[in-house]
Amino acid sequence: MMSHLVSKPDCKFDCISLLQKLITYPSITPKECGIYELIKNLLNKNFDFLEQESGDVKNLFAYSKNFWDFAESKPPHICFAGHIDVVPPGEGWEYEPFAGVKSNGIVYGRGAQDMKGGVSAFICAILEFLERNKDAQKHLRISLLLTSDEEGEGTYGTQYMLPLLAEKGLMPDMVVVAEPSASETSGDSIKIGRRGSINGVLKIFGKQGHVAYPAQCVNPVELLGARLGKLAGVNLDNGDGDFEPSKLVITDIRGGLEVTNVTPNEVKILFNVRNSPQTSLERVESYVREVCEGLEFDLQLRQSSLPFLTQRGNPLISRMQKSIQKVCGKEALLSTAGGTSDARFFGARAISVVEVGVPNDTIHAVNERVKISDVRILQEIFLKFLEDFVGYTCK
Repeated sequence: MMSHLVSKPDCKFDCISLLQKLITYPSITPKECGIYELIKNLLNKNFDFLEQESGDVKNLFAYSKNFWDFAESKPPHICFAGHIDVVPPGEGWEYEPFAGVKSNGIVYGRGAQDMKGGVSAFICAILEFLERNKDAQKHLRISLLLTSDEEGEGTYGTQYMLPLLAEKGLMPDMVVVAEPSASETSGDSIKIGRRGSINGVLKIFGKQGHVAYPAQCVNPVELLGARLGKLAGVNLDNGDGDFEPSKLVITDIRGGLEVTNVTPNEVKILFNVRNSPQTSLERVESYVREVCEGLEFDLQLRQSSLPFLTQRGNPLISRMQKSIQKVCGKEALLSTAGGTSDARFFGARAISVVEVGVPNDTIHAVNERVKISDVRILQEIFLKFLEDFVGYTCK
């Protein structure tokens, strides 16, 4: 049912040419490398711009030129969000990682999937939509939010921009983040939420000594051993229909002097909990302290991202599902699996948000690549979503 999308669709704006061009910018976090000027030149006819820079990070918010013309009627405001920064390419590429080579139906390059493919798809879909439907913005306000600080700490990216947008009355009603979220082909899944992430460092203290005199030692490895089964891999909740159980996953254990005749003075355990809304940082802290009761220990926890969920009955989800059904001829799986993304910052502000993108099988890998058909399918999904949203019939 997707065969009509494998060849170039009847669109004036070609997402593949744009993708190849975007890849040629070596925008390793937090570099922007002039990409925004290219994008502004494409959008200039229909959009105004709000640019913000903090340190080395640059953010771009583009919004409909007539955004304020319908302030009283308040047509829905849909934002397409993404990042233009990429991780370093590494060595061993078949093609130069910032060349944007197209070969045998595939585009190669750092960022091809994560996420310049998605950015190219929604830019071209928006431009095509506005070209076909001259008065569409009477019924719909459109914006784009781009950052160069997603692959790093994210401190000065999307979460930095949202208070500024709120202050200026530019906050969206709903958001589509074009993260690479598909499993096999574009449109096979919609991310409707994500688990949060809690990082922990637990130190158990003992008394260093000679192994020949264990009575004079307090071995923290032995203290940990009696409790390890209550920490490693334990589920802190039972999960639900949207989320898997929140599991405590130990990622590193270390201690001692790397000799065989001295017991360690302390043992350090690193762990992570990908938490559902059922488990909070306070719940993790309470559980670990209960397990370690009676020991001398130190516990440090940090919530790097909060969980969020857009409810299944939300109109944003249903409309995106219908668009995917029309383009791909199948029902998209609703999922909360995977790591974190900038969608969490919108979710934290109770803004309806979904993630729809190309597959993610080569993200951050050598020879990162994306099928041309997947990027074009995504462009068609976004175009259908916009046209159906305002009641237009796709050509």
